[in-house]
Amino acid sequence: MKNINKKIINLLYKKRLKISIAESCTGGMLSSSFTSISGSSKVFELGLVTYSNRSKNVLLKIPNKTIKKYGAVSFQCCYFMVKNLSKITKSKITVSVTGIAGPSGGTRKKPVGLVFIGIKKGNKIRVNRYFFKNKGRLYIQKSAIKKSLDLILRDLK
Repeated sequence: MKNINKKIINLLYKKRLKISIAESCTGGMLSSSFTSISGSSKVFELGLVTYSNRSKNVLLKIPNKTIKKYGAVSFQCCYFMVKNLSKITKSKITVSVTGIAGPSGGTRKKPVGLVFIGIKKGNKIRVNRYFFKNKGRLYIQKSAIKKSLDLILRDLK
């Protein structure tokens, strides 16, 4: 994964763009994948781990009624995470990740492995829904990170 991170950092630097990330189920691992690369401070603005519903509400200003109605793992929550992070940081690219990494917490409607990834570049917001195989918590987290990096790189090219 380090190679894709280096590519992203180089592209962000060349385009004079900053990136910020709000994570839930990945617990800071996506942000860490950037900050582990020397020189990332030129492009990495902020990484938030908004793991609890309260932190999503307090830090990212996601309305409680949205979380109650749709859940923290939803298109709507992921959308507000990425949109409001952009307002807070003024970064040109923001990313949000929320999901169920397991091994518990899943339901029939929202099984373990369900992850939403949001990316905002400029004024365009895209939220994608993914289902990663339940091969354990770390597998799901790493899969979500890899998919996030792929999406970021695609948006930068």
